[in-house]
Amino acid sequence: MNKELVLVLGGVRSGKSSYALKEAEKISGEKALVATAEPLDDEMKERIAKHKTDRSGIWDTIEEPLDIAETLERIKNHYNVVVIDCLTLWLSNLMGKWNEESNKIQVEMDKLAKSCLDFPGYLYLISNEVGMGIVPDNRLARRFRDRAGELNKQLAQVSDKVIFMHAGIPVTIKGRD
Repeated sequence: MNKELVLVLGGVRSGKSSYALKEAEKISGEKALVATAEPLDDEMKERIAKHKTDRSGIWDTIEEPLDIAETLERIKNHYNVVVIDCLTLWLSNLMGKWNEESNKIQVEMDKLAKSCLDFPGYLYLISNEVGMGIVPDNRLARRFRDRAGELNKQLAQVSDKVIFMHAGIPVTIKGRD
C-alpha cells in the first residue's frame, strides 16, 4: 500500500478542509474523516452539521475530540485514506482537559506524531496557522498560539508534504505536487 503524510496549514476559512478532502477523494480506498470538534453550543452544532453535509457520502466520520493517536492505531487497517480535521481544535480540547502547561499535552503531541508516521496509508492533517497575527493580550491565548506553533512544526518535520492554504490557493512549502 502506498502512503503519504500531508500537513495542510492555513488561516481560518482559507480552504484547508476543502482542499484536503478534494485531494483525498482522488485516492482509491476506504476513507475516514476524524473530526475533533465537540458540539458544545448551537453555533458549533450548526458548523458540524454543515461540514457533514458538505462531505460526499464516501466518508465515514469518526468523532474523536481527544484520543487521535489511539484512533489512528485502531483504524489503520480499515482505511486507506484518513483526514483529521482539525488539530488546533484538538489542541484546544487537550488544553481544556489539562492545564495549558501540562507535560501531558506534549506527550499527546508526541504520540500523535508517532501514530502519523506509523499510519500505513494516506493521511491528511489539517491545522490552523495562528502565529502570523498580533500577539494575543492574555496568557492563555499566547500559550495556545505557542503550543499550536510547536505542534505544527513537529508535524511538518515528519510530513512528506506541507501545503499552506492562502485565500483558497494551495502553496506547497515542503514536498512536490
